[in-house]
Amino acid sequence: MANLQPFQADHQQTGMTFFRKLWATYGILLFFLLWGTLVPFYFLAFLFFPKKWRKSIIWFSHQIYTRILFTLTLIKIKVEGHQHLDPSKTYILVSNHRSSIDFMVNARAYPGVYKFLAKKELVKVPVFGYIVRKMCVLVDRSSPASRAASMACLRDTLAEGYSVFLYPEGTRNKSNAPLLPFHKGAFKIAIESGYPIAIQTIVNAGDVCGKTTSFDLCPGVVRVVWSKPIDVEGMEVKDVHRLSEQVRAEMLKNLSTFE
Repeated sequence: MANLQPFQADHQQTGMTFFRKLWATYGILLFFLLWGTLVPFYFLAFLFFPKKWRKSIIWFSHQIYTRILFTLTLIKIKVEGHQHLDPSKTYILVSNHRSSIDFMVNARAYPGVYKFLAKKELVKVPVFGYIVRKMCVLVDRSSPASRAASMACLRDTLAEGYSVFLYPEGTRNKSNAPLLPFHKGAFKIAIESGYPIAIQTIVNAGDVCGKTTSFDLCPGVVRVVWSKPIDVEGMEVKDVHRLSEQVRAEMLKNLSTFE
């Protein structure tokens, strides 16, 4: 019997891997089915509705679309610390980035409205690019003039009352380290704009969506922790590193405490 145990464990692992890939296929098809159904609505809404309605459109995308998708894929988002946030306030939002579903978890877990900071190259995608242009803050680092224009757009977005969301790691963390090194952009933006930093930590997305591939999914619970926002009043550009380390320490604390 003892000799059968490794075989049984391998058989169970193979079965679980197959199920997760099958569930990922279902999730991807569902994502594009819902997206395809809503694209005409988004396109017409952004084209014809008054600009003041855009927050409601983004709220619908962040809260209703994600709720439907997660419900149908049997994924529950458990949020802790939401009492630290005031949905009427403007924040620079930051989160760790571990899985391909993080951007939907980010949206579902935040009670207010925000725009993602996105690369300008995304607007080249037909139809989708038009919607990205309306729902995100586009960044173009190709030249000093482009960077200045991007920063002006960012300041205008914050002035309109939108929070802005960034991943300080810059990309998805596929390593065994809890966090990748942080870029300084989010912290420089916070200090220069004067808006507080709100810290979101996704604790266990890897349990339902693998970190090394997007083709991995299963039902489960994703835990999200909001820390108390950090007020940047009185900070200067020289404090960027200290602020970055403070945020990093907070995320590491949450990962070690709640995982």
